[in-house]
Amino acid sequence: MSIVQGYCKAVTGLNRWLAVMASLLVFIMVAVISYEVVARYFFDAPTVWALELSTLLLGPYFMLAGPYLLHTAGHVNVDIVYGKLSARTAAMVDTAIYPVIGVIACVLIYQSIPVAMNSIESGETSFSSWNPAIWPAKTLIPVAFTLLLLQSIAETLQAIVRIRTSGESAA
Repeated sequence: MSIVQGYCKAVTGLNRWLAVMASLLVFIMVAVISYEVVARYFFDAPTVWALELSTLLLGPYFMLAGPYLLHTAGHVNVDIVYGKLSARTAAMVDTAIYPVIGVIACVLIYQSIPVAMNSIESGETSFSSWNPAIWPAKTLIPVAFTLLLLQSIAETLQAIVRIRTSGESAA
């Protein structure tokens, strides 16, 4: 296995594992919201924490699933055009698109690190009556964009390999 293949496999494997773990948060969110609905409408005893907890869990859910979604091509794509391209041409398009995603991820990493550091240093909490710590959620932002950057690099490398190994046959 080449270094490139090893890198791509390791990054994609890590992002896949994180996406699976993050997807388990859906079950917690459903349980929390269900509890809130029952408490509010059947017992007239709404919680102060359920909506905020489900919101705090939603962030890690989509932020950690995003990099693996990039690998599975589950994002929005113009399939009508892309599907008509040859494998080589599609790979060439990918080598233009994935680096743009990487640059955007770099900008977002650069912008989110000071926010996360400030949140950690101040022990930031929400201003609700429940008042949970929100610095873990803010810390996750640069981490998730770093994972997205690593996945965009892996996808770019895989596209380059596809260019080298495919002819101009239809996809």
